[in-house]
Formats: sequence, structure tokens, C-alpha cells
Amino acid sequence: MKEKQRKAVHKIQLTDRNTGSVTGVKDVNSFDEKEISLVTEAGVLTVKGEDLHVTRLDLEKQEVDLAGRVDSLLYSQGTAKMKGGEGMLKRLLG
Repeated sequence: MKEKQRKAVHKIQLTDRNTGSVTGVKDVNSFDEKEISLVTEAGVLTVKGEDLHVTRLDLEKQEVDLAGRVDSLLYSQGTAKMKGGEGMLKRLLG
């Protein structure tokens, strides 16, 4: 019997614009102190701000925690990767 793969729930929780968590994260495209780009179940999520940091990354559970001042959240469709066609995690571990 084949098991259907369940689509992970995508959720954003942001507290006081400086700490947050995101679920339903498939991959990390890029991150630096001004921008974090995440591939989520709902499309590519770009978090912009100042002093941004990924404080916890668990792609098996599809969860990311972040800290820093969040100025904007922007969604775009697709799973566009940075140059090279691979996600940040694959480049770091590969």
C-alpha cells in the first residue's frame, strides 16, 4: 500500500518584529544580515530587515527560527535557487 505524502503546513509566527519561526520550509536559498530567502510550501518567502540570523534550521521537520529586525515579508511563486541551481544547505554540506 502506498502512503500519500502529506503537504507540510506552512506557518509564520513573528514576535515583536524581532524573533520568529517558519514551518513548511523545504530549503534555504540564501541568508545574510539583510535578507533570508526560504523555499516554502507556499512559494519562495523573502524576509528583509536588519541584523537577521537563522538561529535554528531543521529541514527534516521543515522548521526555521530567525532573529533580527524584520522589515518585510514577501512571497513569490516557484522554487528559484541562487546561482548554481542548488540550495544554500546543499552548497554548505556538499
